[in-house]
Amino acid sequence: MVAEDDFNVFEEAEQFYTGTRWRNQFTCMAKLPAHLQEIIDNKKSVLQRYDLYAQSCYGGGDSKQLIEFNKKAEEPSKAMIKKVYNYAGGQHSVMERQEQLISQKPSWHAPWKLIRVINGHIGWVRCVEVDPVDNAWYATGSNDTSIKVWDLASGKLKLTLSGHIMTVRDLAISERHPYMFSASEDKTIKCWDLEKNMVIRNYHGHLSGVHTVSLHPTLDLVVSAGRDSVVKLWDMRTRVPVMNLIGHKSPINKVRCLPVDPQIISCSTDANIRLWDITAGKSAKILTHHKRSVRDFALHPSEFSMASACTDDIRSWKLPEGILLTNFQSTSTGIINSLSINHDDVLFAGGDDGTLSFYDYKSGHKYQSLLTTEIPGSLESERGILCSSFDQTGLRLITGEIDKSIKIWKQEESATPDSNPGLPWNPAMSSQRF
Repeated sequence: MVAEDDFNVFEEAEQFYTGTRWRNQFTCMAKLPAHLQEIIDNKKSVLQRYDLYAQSCYGGGDSKQLIEFNKKAEEPSKAMIKKVYNYAGGQHSVMERQEQLISQKPSWHAPWKLIRVINGHIGWVRCVEVDPVDNAWYATGSNDTSIKVWDLASGKLKLTLSGHIMTVRDLAISERHPYMFSASEDKTIKCWDLEKNMVIRNYHGHLSGVHTVSLHPTLDLVVSAGRDSVVKLWDMRTRVPVMNLIGHKSPINKVRCLPVDPQIISCSTDANIRLWDITAGKSAKILTHHKRSVRDFALHPSEFSMASACTDDIRSWKLPEGILLTNFQSTSTGIINSLSINHDDVLFAGGDDGTLSFYDYKSGHKYQSLLTTEIPGSLESERGILCSSFDQTGLRLITGEIDKSIKIWKQEESATPDSNPGLPWNPAMSSQRF
């Protein structure tokens, strides 16, 4: 029989080994391949030689060289200056950005309508996640502590998973493994084997409720965060905590992973969004433009950017630099709880007052606003949206609501720009690009 002291020693050794292995892997991820580093070094040496040559010409050297050097330097055009400035990562003035916005007419999008209402939960529907592989089903988590799996085409209930003892706040479905992960207010993350329909791993370590969970796209890493304001990285298979990312001052509402830097993004009720450098184990960038709690953010599915929402404000950002792109006009009287973006540049925002707002992501123009359908027998105060997700095609939108229902929305196929022009576009009021 193994003594308790021996077991503790073994557990500490396993944690040390796993942590060291992951830290070494993070360090290797930050290193460039040798051939790329050689190209960069050669480029630097060429630039240095050019700078020395230019300095010698301008420093009173050979007069012929100076004449020839100046002869080649024609006055650059405004277009060339703009091109070089953009390439160097510069930002345009407020006036120039406003001119660009006015000249950029928003794309037309068909209006959305309700096509199905699904009931089954007996508590608020707090999270929804669509099957990333076959787009055949989706899962929802609720205040009733259960996770339900639904057929996307028919809307029928396929499976109910029970195991948490408090609210299920977030779900993450793996593209590389038959696993689904759930985060709960009971301080745990659970790994569900979708082939056996049972829990196979529990992750313990958070000091309070876990609000969000995400999976790294290329590494076997589970990332979670919650009320204790700490972002935790876990080895998926050994359940060993690999790293703690500390910086937020208040509960964290959402965390998501990317295959490239910044590989982890988190938002918090401290009004900040942090872009994390997991190689260094600290924040690479802190976005402080929001003035209130950042409730949600959404990554664009086909370009390197994202949108974030605080209590009454939506902004878009360029990644990986974290440059502010657009302020979206928000006329909702409620708190914005959920954001989703599809491949057609439709940004959805759901509020706790039951408002559904649809924006053209590029221009920031709100082209449709409507109230969710009230369920018979429910109170008007229960008409609020807590979570949302587009399916993998971007043609269907799934919302989870306070009235315990799940609603599916779809664009009107017969709509045209003439029959449904949408809300009027006013570039001076719809958004500001600064």
